[in-house]
Amino acid sequence: MSETVNIDQIRTILLAACQAIVDAKEELGDADRATGDGDHGVGMSRGFGAGITALQGAELATVGDAFKEVGTAVLSTSGGASGAVFGTMFRAPAKSLDSDTLDAEGYASALEVAAEKVQARGKAEPGHKTMLDALIPAAEAARQHTADGLAVAARAAAEGAASPLTASR
Repeated sequence: MSETVNIDQIRTILLAACQAIVDAKEELGDADRATGDGDHGVGMSRGFGAGITALQGAELATVGDAFKEVGTAVLSTSGGASGAVFGTMFRAPAKSLDSDTLDAEGYASALEVAAEKVQARGKAEPGHKTMLDALIPAAEAARQHTADGLAVAARAAAEGAASPLTASR
């Protein structure tokens, strides 16, 4: 399938994703309080709020530009390790997304590059209870469904991310 989304659609999707994280500020803080100091929601809300501002004013020539805007904003304003890894996740595929549209192949590649760069930056391994435990299965599932089109690959990635990594990894 040749289904794609354009830059304006990517901007809308990323704005919604950023807003969802801003809206989850209290939930993220509550989850962090169970094992840490509870500031994760504040940092993520600050970073992804900055992502919203950056996207709203950005001139975007490529899909990668949109991801770079979000990643840079998160990286520079979130603080802490989470800001670094989430910023990296968004910035990592920016160079490879050099078109004004995104298709299933580009989406799968973006997830793969993001997982690779996050793993390198955080020195984590699958199974260490990090974002890689969702990101790697998402990338694998998207890759398996690239021939089925972007919508199917994205759904498969979401389902993959929701599935825990198996012990064989």
